[in-house]
Amino acid sequence: MSVRKRQERPDQVQLLASQVQAQQAGHDDDKHEASDLRGDWGNIAILFFLYLLQGIPIGLAAAIPMLLQNRGASYKQQAEFSFAHWPFSMKLLWAPIVDSLYWNRFGRRKSWLIPTQYLIGIFMLILSTHVNRWLGSGGSEDGLADHVAPNVPILTGIFFALNFLAATQDIAVDGWALTMLKRCNVGHASTCNSVGQTAGYFLGYVAFMALESAEFCNSYLRSEPSTEGLVTLPGFLWFWGLVFLGTTTLVALFKREYLPSIERGHDEHLELDIKQTYSLLFDIIKMKPILILTAILLTVKIGFSACDAVSSLKLIDAGVPKDKLALLVVPLVPLQIVLPLVISKYTTGPRPMEVYLKAIPYRIGLTVVACAVVWITPALIQNHHVPYYYYMILLVNYGLYQIALYSMFVAVMAFFARVSDPAVGGTYMTLLNTLSNLGGNWPTTVVLWMVDVLTWKRCSNATDNTCSDSVEQETCTNGGGKCDIEIDGYYIEIAVCLVYGILWYQWGKHKIRYLQSLPQSAWRVVQRQRAHSS
Repeated sequence: MSVRKRQERPDQVQLLASQVQAQQAGHDDDKHEASDLRGDWGNIAILFFLYLLQGIPIGLAAAIPMLLQNRGASYKQQAEFSFAHWPFSMKLLWAPIVDSLYWNRFGRRKSWLIPTQYLIGIFMLILSTHVNRWLGSGGSEDGLADHVAPNVPILTGIFFALNFLAATQDIAVDGWALTMLKRCNVGHASTCNSVGQTAGYFLGYVAFMALESAEFCNSYLRSEPSTEGLVTLPGFLWFWGLVFLGTTTLVALFKREYLPSIERGHDEHLELDIKQTYSLLFDIIKMKPILILTAILLTVKIGFSACDAVSSLKLIDAGVPKDKLALLVVPLVPLQIVLPLVISKYTTGPRPMEVYLKAIPYRIGLTVVACAVVWITPALIQNHHVPYYYYMILLVNYGLYQIALYSMFVAVMAFFARVSDPAVGGTYMTLLNTLSNLGGNWPTTVVLWMVDVLTWKRCSNATDNTCSDSVEQETCTNGGGKCDIEIDGYYIEIAVCLVYGILWYQWGKHKIRYLQSLPQSAWRVVQRQRAHSS
């Protein structure tokens, strides 16, 4: 089952892929330079904690849709909130500004890191005092308590701002990592990145969902049952808001930012200003291979979008506890760590996208399996009791889906590393991965928006009431009826995505193999600029 996955981030891929790129280029100094962590252990700890902090708001943004679903939010409202996840896929738009504008006396990276982390902390403190009101309530089962609709526009704006600040913090930390660590230890920055952000995401999503659930806490953590979990969302936000403010103050006062130095093994390199960076991006985008690759990246994930975006929410509608869905991620963490290492053995060489192409049919097939699991879920859940074998079905399906997903992810990462122009590798890689992330974000928003549009309902005690809007739904409920689903838009979307995925595969495999056959010179933007200038 496709449990909602945290978004793939451009710079994590960039850091990993740059190592592959360096190996392929055959640089002798990188090949023989051994890591020496003496003097850098404190810096590694700081980087790990900064990346962990970054993962907290990302994890919380992933938890909010689960809470909204339990409070009766519509799928159009879920689509609206999905915009909160977009900043990490758009940060290329302002990354050159973060890299180029700074107060040199305070520090190039600290000039952005300190203000953004203070703002995140302040946002969390403010949000903690209002979040329950903005989330609304589902009312009581006996109907005595009024239903208060969630204020999705405000929640979307707040979490969009949080993710925007987290993305800006990420740009600053990634840049600082390259000078904070010695040149021979820069490779450890990717480890701090992936492990730290994963830990933060785990705390903000999985741990929060479990500790917020009264059922989970009563079953496993309490001797005396209670109507609330050990943690509330306002309390969680208040705690992490204070952590952000306190730790940011410590970094501002006690962590000094040093310029690159030959003694620490840093090489001199050309820095592009804002105008030069944006001009370079435009030149890259105009290249024919990039245009074809852009079309592929922006359309390939449509075939999986209904499964990825809607399946988990449908399971919650069917009665599967949201905290149990979140905890399904835990036993798969070792798999998610090992998979990239295993798959990378098959993506080295000149044709890494062959693995990508082989994974697509399996991923399409597993979306059909996920749809079948959603279909049978209501029959397997009796009196709000979910049998343990059902969780095993979800776990197996999700595990197989992760194999297909990571096969595509690692393969396209290797391809980006192979084709990116080494002269402008950072900008090139960030552009390609931004396009890849956008290719996943926009279909998610569209399919969430269309679920309600494609769903046909009818009131159980008034055949002329189609429950097409909130007024008709309220009329039906007040009359003692219930809005029954006659045709579920989710299954229509799954069918459309299935047909699309099959047709796309027939078109896409030829385009991908064409791109793999191109010489390296076809992807070199600097060579083209020099040829035109001469």
